[in-house]
Amino acid sequence: MNLLRRLLANPWRRRRFLAAFTWGYVVWAIVPVIIAMAFSFNAGRSRSTWQGFSLRWYITDPDLSVLHNPLLRTALLQSLKLAALTMLVATPIGVLMALGLARWRGRGAGASNFLMLLPLVTPEIVLASGIFLVFVFLFDFVPFGTPAQVLGHVTWSIPYVVVVMRGRVFGLGNEYEEAAMDLGAPRVDAIRRVLLPLLFPAIFASFMIVFALSIDDFITSQFLSRGQESTTVPMLIYSGGRTAPNPSLNAVATIMLMISLGAIGVAAASMRSFARRRGGAQGSTGELIRFEI
Repeated sequence: MNLLRRLLANPWRRRRFLAAFTWGYVVWAIVPVIIAMAFSFNAGRSRSTWQGFSLRWYITDPDLSVLHNPLLRTALLQSLKLAALTMLVATPIGVLMALGLARWRGRGAGASNFLMLLPLVTPEIVLASGIFLVFVFLFDFVPFGTPAQVLGHVTWSIPYVVVVMRGRVFGLGNEYEEAAMDLGAPRVDAIRRVLLPLLFPAIFASFMIVFALSIDDFITSQFLSRGQESTTVPMLIYSGGRTAPNPSLNAVATIMLMISLGAIGVAAASMRSFARRRGGAQGSTGELIRFEI
């Protein structure tokens, strides 16, 4: 009774309670995903009864596996293509915008920074429907399908790049550029040959984050799609999972999940590696900036 009274008086005092609460949430969030992934290796068609381990839904089934089903292959390739194109377009634009916003000190800088962050809090369905209307009534020369989907993905991916890059730019400060320019380097060379190499881990992380965001997108892809050739894996899972469910959808979803986790993992490892090297460099007597005039 005394123990219960103490817990009610200060339930946050005991770390075991916080640990149990945290692990309860982890189990609630992760276990359904693990179950769905496990049934992608089920030998039978059931998605509720385990019938033995098999790679049937990945490679061996001649009609329904990811390897042999043209609909699944097309959706997977479309998702990868959109993610790769979005990554290659959105990341350079976001890097340049982050540098510009970080160095901008004139009138309108605060408003521009606020507007850049606005898409992050705007519901994606609102943004996707707005882009859809723009392509219908204003820029009707943009065909729906892959071109419109890429532009839509790029539009809402750029702010994520800006957020990641601005934090790194502000963390570095102006010292490296100023030191390079004091030694005779033009401003463009100081940015290209001094600042950008220091920003490379953040740039690489931005590439991976944009890739992971784009490959999992459903709403924008759905609004801007055109026919089966522009169907992505999230769209396929949404439509097929409600009408004709089979474990091959679990298999393709597992592949997508592994690709997304791999991209995020590579980005996180890159950032940690840079942080360790940065910490070691700061612990030395100084840093040497090398560039050729």
